[in-house]
Amino acid sequence: MSHTESIQEFYRRVPHANPADLSLNNAGIGHFNVFERNSCYKKTPYSRRDFYKVSFIIGTGRLHYADKWIEIDRPALLFSNPVVPYSWEAISESQLGWFTLFTETFVHPAERKDFLQDSPLFKIGANPVYFVNEKQQKELSMIFGKMMTEIESDYPHKYGMLRNYLHLIIHEAMKMQPAETFERQTNASARITSLFMELLERQFPIDTPENALRLKTANDYAQSLSVHANHLNRSVKEITGKTTTEHISARITKEAQALLNHTNWNVSEIAYSLGFEYPAYFNIFFKKQTGLTPGNVRARAV
Repeated sequence: MSHTESIQEFYRRVPHANPADLSLNNAGIGHFNVFERNSCYKKTPYSRRDFYKVSFIIGTGRLHYADKWIEIDRPALLFSNPVVPYSWEAISESQLGWFTLFTETFVHPAERKDFLQDSPLFKIGANPVYFVNEKQQKELSMIFGKMMTEIESDYPHKYGMLRNYLHLIIHEAMKMQPAETFERQTNASARITSLFMELLERQFPIDTPENALRLKTANDYAQSLSVHANHLNRSVKEITGKTTTEHISARITKEAQALLNHTNWNVSEIAYSLGFEYPAYFNIFFKKQTGLTPGNVRARAV
């Protein structure tokens, strides 16, 4: 997980995805590509990418995403962003569907700069998988088919059309969300809790042992949010039933498990990257949280 895959590296790894040798700014502003996934690799590396990706998966497999994995047992839309590391492990022999990958600059010219980050689909910590029914599968297949035709056309404004098709896919997925997902938090406690949870997620993943965790305590978060630590803790406890420290500890534990399972960093490097001055402190913390030592988890992962 210490490496972030670039678009160039992705195309070197998956050369059939870019037979036309599209440039990094093929869309004028940013990069965009769409291609079939019928020659999908059995397993992809667990890492972050420096681009966004929307996958329409028709086939079964497992998505390893951040600190969890999800079984894909029916057609699904998958939204991947540059923040969260992931990998795909195919189960069925048949792997159909489409991918589209793009840079953030392709989706938003300057006037819509926060479109992706504000979308529930790309929001940090959001569920990236949307299972589709038969009707939705037909609609999405039609849209991706039109995108495949359009990208190969000579129409001078084709990337404007492709951008609209991409927005259409995003909105189709947003309609699949439960209505309560879009309810806005209105009271002050809910708002500060939302800001805290967002800031907490933004500290992760840890890319390299040298890129140590910046915010480690409730006071650190309170200072960053310009609120008193007691007010932050009361608000978070009121809304979630847990203290800020409990949330921080739980998220650090999840990151520790991901690093132990998906990197070759030694335990000392993981400890330092997560803000522990001494590995022994990390061992005590981790065992208190999970009942296991870091060595136990690393041994299981080997």
